[in-house]
Amino acid sequence: MKPRIHPVSRPVVFRDRAADVAFLTRSTADSGARVTWEDGNTYPVIDVETSSASHPFYTGGRHVLDTAGRVERFRRRYGTDEASRS
Repeated sequence: MKPRIHPVSRPVVFRDRAADVAFLTRSTADSGARVTWEDGNTYPVIDVETSSASHPFYTGGRHVLDTAGRVERFRRRYGTDEASRS
């Protein structure tokens, strides 16, 4: 690798506020906020809204689709009803 052209990678804590979980990893991102980690060292902390700890894809949660409501809304909008099909 060429020297002085790559960003500096450092340990950073990413904190998921929704799941109340924190991850220590390496990143090029930096933050002015600091947090003391379990090992006693102080690291920059970046708060995120969603991570693998709170995202439905990873947690197995499902998004419930209101298919009946969508069909009714379509019928109201475009004027289709059961009587007009016969």
